[in-house]
Amino acid sequence: MYLDNYQMHEDRDHLQKYDQIACSDYRFVYMGGKGSWTPLHADVFRSYSWSANVCGRKRWLLLPPPQSHLVYDRYMKNCVYNIFEDVNETKFPGFKETTWLECIQEPGDVIFVPSRWHHQVYNLEDTVSINHNWLNAYNLSCVWDLLWRDYKDTEESIEDIRDISDDFEALCQRNLAANTGMNLNDFFIFMSRFSLGNMVLLETYSEKHKTLNSCLSSMAHNLLLNLSTIQKIMMMMISAGGVTAKDVYLELRETVEDPQFLRLVRDMGRTYAMIHKEEENLVLFSKELLSKMTASADQKMQICSPKDLVEMIDRYNTSSSHSMGVCF
Repeated sequence: MYLDNYQMHEDRDHLQKYDQIACSDYRFVYMGGKGSWTPLHADVFRSYSWSANVCGRKRWLLLPPPQSHLVYDRYMKNCVYNIFEDVNETKFPGFKETTWLECIQEPGDVIFVPSRWHHQVYNLEDTVSINHNWLNAYNLSCVWDLLWRDYKDTEESIEDIRDISDDFEALCQRNLAANTGMNLNDFFIFMSRFSLGNMVLLETYSEKHKTLNSCLSSMAHNLLLNLSTIQKIMMMMISAGGVTAKDVYLELRETVEDPQFLRLVRDMGRTYAMIHKEEENLVLFSKELLSKMTASADQKMQICSPKDLVEMIDRYNTSSSHSMGVCF
């Protein structure tokens, strides 16, 4: 899922459309003069990214994830800022052990940066590039690992005001969103909407290919893999106790009727159809979809916790395996 298709954080207290946190953009154009550079970093949410040079040349230095600890101080709090200058070996004792991959990006070249790879880029000429960040089933666990670590750091940083805070947990979540770009509640809602989107696409696919065994479809396998991965991550959230806010929930009927959600699903469908070289399907909402997710009419129509989401995916998988011959 391309991250610019989804507003990751919404200020639930003020609902400011252009809130500083809510307006993050993950599809953008870089323009830099000769000699300009980006500090050493790993990409937002530990997402994948690609960068396409329109003009100019860039020097890239990339560090494989197994070496990432070497560019942090002994407390794993502060990262080296600029590897093109002398690095303080007292503060960053492991830096001298790093082994970097280096390349020159020419005009027209596209570079793919995997999750968790730290990198720094230097513009050898005046340069314009187009860049995009995205997530999928293979790097969602990286997002959860980052979020949980940052949450624990946030909690520790303001621990001294816990007893005098009116809502210490809400303050932690607010600070986490400000520092990381989303908080645990945002991540839970994101996973819930992403799950629902995958179910709608699977339902649309099965409506079109009723006579086909979806075991034969790489696209169907991809969608099922997404759901399976989300289930595993929600189990991690349950173990960690990550979502505790009482007002965090996703209303199913309201969501599937939301034009913004339907646009999200259509964008997802277009992307998967391109990846798997399949004909793009018109996204349809079947009235049977809610019943498949809730299993019966008396089930609640909200996802209020990671446990709810795990159970909803289980119910959908069970229903789908009977109705369309899906292999799990």
